[in-house]
Amino acid sequence: MKILRPLLRTLLSLAVPFWLILTAIRLLFTPAFLNVEYRLPGFPADPYGFTLQDRLHYGSLSLEYLVNDSDLTFLEEIPLADGTPLYNARELSHMLDVKILVQKAFTVGWVLTGVLLGVGVWAWRARRLAGYGRALSRGGIWTLGLVSAILLAVALSFNALFTLFHRLFFTGDTWLFLYSDSLIRLFPMRFWQDAFIAMGLFTVLGALLLAFFARKLR
Repeated sequence: MKILRPLLRTLLSLAVPFWLILTAIRLLFTPAFLNVEYRLPGFPADPYGFTLQDRLHYGSLSLEYLVNDSDLTFLEEIPLADGTPLYNARELSHMLDVKILVQKAFTVGWVLTGVLLGVGVWAWRARRLAGYGRALSRGGIWTLGLVSAILLAVALSFNALFTLFHRLFFTGDTWLFLYSDSLIRLFPMRFWQDAFIAMGLFTVLGALLLAFFARKLR
């Protein structure tokens, strides 16, 4: 038990940054984030004609596809104003890849939520909330370090970070599109840069709240 308890606290601390980041990412997959993002000063207009309302409509449907249980026909059946499909075959293929990744990430997030709550209940019943609080506090500190590194990368070269992310999670050049494609018109590079920053800020806020909670437990 002398070896098991420190190991369990370390694993718990390691789980905290991933849980906080995944929770923050889930907050971004909502129409509320789109409403704020598309209205930010300086957000680039679509040179091919999408209005704010078009972006809110098509962007919300795209996010809904990523988090629901529908198959690809959900997107295939979305027409533009002239009757042509919203997404071409290459875009549809990428959206399917993104959905698979997103659904897996959310599953991991739910598993981590269950683990953190389960260990918390065990710690409470075993009268070991102080150790549980220390593990959460340490995880919060590690989270702040990790998010600081991500935000620094965003500030130094977001394009390099964006490219690295896609090369890690997608095959070949399946994530590259024309500027005239709907995916780029709805979600330009500015959108993703702001999303990374928002994820970092949400995660930092969560880490600070967790640190406060952990301090109470300790």
